[in-house]
Amino acid sequence: MKKLLSVLLILLLACTAGCSTLRTSSADFSEPASTQISSGEEAENTTVAQDKTVSSDEKTDSAASDGKPQSDATGNTETTDGKKTPEKKTEKTTKKTSQKTPQKDKYNTDPVPEGKPAPTEPQDTEPDKENPFICTILIECKTILDNLDDLDPDKREIVPRDGVILAKTTVTFYDGESVFDLLQRICKEKKIHMESSFTPMYNSAYIEGIANLYEFDCGPLSGWMYSVNGWYPNYGCSRYALKSGDAVEFRYTCALGEDIGAQDAVQTQ
Repeated sequence: MKKLLSVLLILLLACTAGCSTLRTSSADFSEPASTQISSGEEAENTTVAQDKTVSSDEKTDSAASDGKPQSDATGNTETTDGKKTPEKKTEKTTKKTSQKTPQKDKYNTDPVPEGKPAPTEPQDTEPDKENPFICTILIECKTILDNLDDLDPDKREIVPRDGVILAKTTVTFYDGESVFDLLQRICKEKKIHMESSFTPMYNSAYIEGIANLYEFDCGPLSGWMYSVNGWYPNYGCSRYALKSGDAVEFRYTCALGEDIGAQDAVQTQ
């Protein structure tokens, strides 16, 4: 009986020792397994990083292979053959077009239209009484008849029924005389009232009234204007030198020249 118990005890101890050894072996194998898994993760991460690098390289190669030059940070352009070309700078040049504005003369007169006589200064000329010429002169105020509602009531009785103050008349003038000189003489000879003033700024006489009809008597844009051969000069009548055969006309306007075809004239007379 004792022998049997001894045998059982020995077997029990042997089993205990075997289980302990098995646990130790199992622990030894579990540690390398963990190490292997960790190494596998590192390998996988390395593989992903490599894949990203390859993908980035592929994008670079794709951009280079599409035929479009690539620019670096300095602004230089890299062509497909690897050579860098300096960036071209575009220079914007502004063309300055100098538009010449017509210059007025010292008496504030605009340039005279081509083909028309330039003004002559009164102080620079003197009539030659021994050298007479012929011209015509007319004085009329027909525009007032169309604007009687605007006419000063006190002036209605002095307006001619046909609007003609002096019918077209052939007269004599002398070399060097101006339109103003002619008007003064003819009005004196025909006993026609005429009043004028001298304007230093324009170096010319200004006709204020003829036959007692003055500027502004028939509205705020009314007054006297003159023409020579159908043209209304843009300067005063004392600066216009007469020539043989000239046709001089003094007309009353109620609309700053528009009603007598003188809208292009700069100065009213």
